[in-house]
Amino acid sequence: MSKIDLISNDWVDLVFEGRNKSYGAYRLRRSTTKRNIIAVISVLILVLACFIILTVKNIVDEQRAKVAVTQVTELSALNQPKKKAEVKQKKIEIKQPEKVVERVKSSIKFTAPVIKKDEEVHEDDEIKSQEDLNATKVSISIADVKGNDEAHGKDIADLKQVVTQAAPEPEKVFDMVEQMPQFPGGQAEMMQFISKNMKYPTIAQENGTQGRVTCQFVVGADGKVRDVKVLRGVDPYLDKEAVRVIMSMPKWIPGKQNGKAVSVKYTIPVMFRLQ
Repeated sequence: MSKIDLISNDWVDLVFEGRNKSYGAYRLRRSTTKRNIIAVISVLILVLACFIILTVKNIVDEQRAKVAVTQVTELSALNQPKKKAEVKQKKIEIKQPEKVVERVKSSIKFTAPVIKKDEEVHEDDEIKSQEDLNATKVSISIADVKGNDEAHGKDIADLKQVVTQAAPEPEKVFDMVEQMPQFPGGQAEMMQFISKNMKYPTIAQENGTQGRVTCQFVVGADGKVRDVKVLRGVDPYLDKEAVRVIMSMPKWIPGKQNGKAVSVKYTIPVMFRLQ
């Protein structure tokens, strides 16, 4: 029996040999090969299409992955803080020039002490103590001498002494002391002096002005009356007359503090009364 190609339609003729070929089954059988070929081609096309689709998808996915990696790399590079350029500061040390100190020879010539007998020593030549200097209230200064060599040095005894009187301290005025100042003869003599020397102002008499003028003044350490002022006045004319009378007073017996005469404030009333 010879080989029959199943792809060809010979096997269909063989099967339907001696049979009614006008029957629909014969035609269906003969078209089977064609359908199989179309089916195989369709399957191949479908497989090829799937392969192409998968290949294209893989390529697209790879491209997307590359793009994503590139973007992530760029973002990470942007997010990293920029390193500041470190500038190393070099310390510059400035060396100051060394000061050259010239040695200056002694400018004062040493004078050898001279030994004298006690009777030959004057009181002015003796060295005064600190207490004596404070009591004299004078300041002694020695003139400055510029340096020179030893051969021509100046003797300290040749230097002039400059003596200056210390400024007097301001006089303190006491309000109260151990012994208050006193008018010569006492309080009664003072009132009698005021009564004899007071001249009643004419204008005040015409106006009928009278009263008591309270005055304050300072009795100095020398007993003189000074710095008279009105503490409580009555009339300008009466006040002026009261000041005049007090300024005309003789010297008082000064007040004393610790046995020493001092300046003291004193207050008295001067009465003006019309008869």
